[in-house]
Amino acid sequence: MARVCTVCKKGPMTGNNVSHANNRKKRRWYPNLQTVRVLVEGAPRRVAVCTQCIKSNRVQKAT
Repeated sequence: MARVCTVCKKGPMTGNNVSHANNRKKRRWYPNLQTVRVLVEGAPRRVAVCTQCIKSNRVQKAT
């Protein structure tokens, strides 16, 4: 599974860990993805959705 939200296409961001001595090392920030049962074209499917899409009701959960 790719670490990408299926609704808003949010993916990992890159940057640096910066130590107290100002040493820099590459790192990644991953979106908070949750596997949710969602109605896709009328049928329930399990998809990876970020928590912001869940909270803002951009997806319709399947019961």
